[in-house]
Amino acid sequence: MRAGTGTWATVVSVPTAAESRRDGDGQAAFAATLVDEWVRCGVAHAVVCPGSRSTPLVVALAAQGRLAVHVRLDERSAGFTALGIGRSSGRPALVVTTSGTAAAELHAAVVEADLSGVPLIACTADRPPELRGVGAPQTIDQDHLFGPAPRWYFDPGVPDVATRSVWRSLAARSVAEATTGPRGPGPVHLNLPFREPLLGDQEAVGGVAPGRPGREPWHTRPTPDLHLGAGPLAALVDGVLDPANRGVITAGAGCGEPEAVLALAAALGWPVLAEPRSGLRIPAGGVIATADALLRSEGFSAGHRPDVVLRLGERWVSSVVGRFLAAAAGDGAPSIVVGAGAGWDDPEREATAVVRCDPTLFCREAVRYLGEASDRGPDAGEAGSWLASWSAAEEGARRVITTALGGEGPLSEPSLAHRLFARVPGGATVVVSSSMPVRDLEAFGLPRSDPPRVVANRGANGIDGVVSTAWGVALASGGPTVALVGDLAFLHDVSALVRTGDPDVPLTVVVADNGGGGIFSFLPPAAALDPPLFERLFATPPSCDVAAVAAGFGWTVHDLGDDGTDRLEDVLDRCTAGGSPAVVRVRLPDRGENVAVHDRIHAAVLASMGEGVAAGQQGRGS
Repeated sequence: MRAGTGTWATVVSVPTAAESRRDGDGQAAFAATLVDEWVRCGVAHAVVCPGSRSTPLVVALAAQGRLAVHVRLDERSAGFTALGIGRSSGRPALVVTTSGTAAAELHAAVVEADLSGVPLIACTADRPPELRGVGAPQTIDQDHLFGPAPRWYFDPGVPDVATRSVWRSLAARSVAEATTGPRGPGPVHLNLPFREPLLGDQEAVGGVAPGRPGREPWHTRPTPDLHLGAGPLAALVDGVLDPANRGVITAGAGCGEPEAVLALAAALGWPVLAEPRSGLRIPAGGVIATADALLRSEGFSAGHRPDVVLRLGERWVSSVVGRFLAAAAGDGAPSIVVGAGAGWDDPEREATAVVRCDPTLFCREAVRYLGEASDRGPDAGEAGSWLASWSAAEEGARRVITTALGGEGPLSEPSLAHRLFARVPGGATVVVSSSMPVRDLEAFGLPRSDPPRVVANRGANGIDGVVSTAWGVALASGGPTVALVGDLAFLHDVSALVRTGDPDVPLTVVVADNGGGGIFSFLPPAAALDPPLFERLFATPPSCDVAAVAAGFGWTVHDLGDDGTDRLEDVLDRCTAGGSPAVVRVRLPDRGENVAVHDRIHAAVLASMGEGVAAGQQGRGS
């Protein structure tokens, strides 16, 4: 920075023509050095938006050749695309914007990356200091623009060749902070001021700064070894994680490797309440996929109140499951939360212990500890009846749901989620939107031997950026990706449909089109307000046609009517095998009928549970 004797607001030196040329050359070398170091650190994707002030960095990215550069028109879409890449790969993607409100558009994606622990490096170009606070166009205060969300924030100032020795450190640290920092994976914000001229000759100032031999990263920070330790583990296991107790394990996203979770469940004789993101929706003994339906039975819920709750990873979305666990905690059942993240994930304030530990390691160490104690092991009678009663009820509920939702008839929101989860190829990824889609998939997606991976933006639980996130997931995974979204979430992220010359990606967006916000029909305003007011303020039926919108952006569109004339399975097969972007619009019954469909399915499950409830109560009392 070149300043006079006062503050920037009073006296600022104006760079000479020669100084400006040197600034341009230095900026070119700075940007090229950052990009080279990012590649050395394993960054493979950059998402960029058009803009002038970011010219030095985007030109360096395009020239590098070792990472993929994806161009998005809208910065909010770009942020969520980068988020999807990080969510799929576990490695941060760069997202690059120009200055001003373009940078502010990244805020929603940065917040989601923070709360869901997804690595992301947001690079916002900025005006140099002499143009700030003086009315220069496209200039806002970008200092700590995203508040406390980033794992690390840094503004190095306008690049100066005198600081060449620290350039690689800046890039390498940004990757380390985004992946293995003390708060766990998350976003990093680099605010990068550039001064005109924005194009320069890097060789004029010595070119790219030297790096480590063998293209090694400048810095590395190994992933923390999140073992619990023998002492704390013993304190948890003794008298708590004990086969003599009738406990339950809830498994969500980040719960650990399925084999490790199932091994601990078998050692304890406890059921595993597995939501779709856990990877445990498989036909294994003790896996409970229908907890949302089963626990609607007051008799079953009361008869299966656990002595201990072990939560691995994130929570179920279902409020029914949440109330069941809260009731157990209210009865004095210890509740142990295990996760690798550094956050405090206990909104109900029920946890007796919040354990920061890799869940896979936790499960393995607990199994080993249980095995070393000769007097431990599930009692054949007590533990067997406890697990058997859960398994019997699960089997009955699966039969009812399959009968109600399988087949080839007209689609409803529950049957769409059920049939989609059953049909998507095993190697595919399902990106599911918040609101009703994630709840329907959780309630009605039944176990299969090769379930697809399921991801969702459940950090902030918003519906924004879902299609863009799915696009990023497809870019990073390279395999079939299917997004299940509602019509409002689809239209909320419509800028994601804009194609900018990128190659095709294997993304199929399935739109559950019920003419508005379906989840509000389950909430109190639906009954309390006059229908016209409810429709206007909450349901908000859109005036545009989803299929026409997608076709207008040049996407292949499959339009499934609500009469069942086109089979969802056939369309999914063609789309996931084709490898090109496609939208499948599924016209569904009105939102009032959707509530009735849910009620009928739950009633059918409850009607089938007379024997199951009795068995559960008997097992509890034996």
